[in-house]
Amino acid sequence: MSQPVLRAAMRWIIAAFFVAAGVAHIVAPEKLLPITPDWVPFAPAVIFVTGLLELAGAVALVTKPLRRYAGMALALYALCVWPANFKHAYDAIDLAGLPSSWWYHAPRLAFQPVIVWWCLFSAGVIDWPATQNRRKR
Repeated sequence: MSQPVLRAAMRWIIAAFFVAAGVAHIVAPEKLLPITPDWVPFAPAVIFVTGLLELAGAVALVTKPLRRYAGMALALYALCVWPANFKHAYDAIDLAGLPSSWWYHAPRLAFQPVIVWWCLFSAGVIDWPATQNRRKR
């Protein structure tokens, strides 16, 4: 698979995940309140607004003029929500529809840096590991 095709496929996949997450944030923000860190001010409003931002970021990611900015913004967003994932795991908070065991939480926590990379790579912000392959040739 060529790199442009790979990036396009990855963009659409991650955009779909951000759309799903954004809809969840907008439709049921109260369900995410238990995993929101206590230091987040105005948590219900923040959850709702981040849902809107996830939707906007997903659309921008698949829109060529905005792609790079969206990739950087979504990568930063993925870093910013990581504390909620830690709280969810370490406080053993049950959320409907999500497993509450470490079989779920450990891979989820470990995958967050991959999501950051995925946003950046699919948006064309970074080339790694593609640049490594070019150097070996």
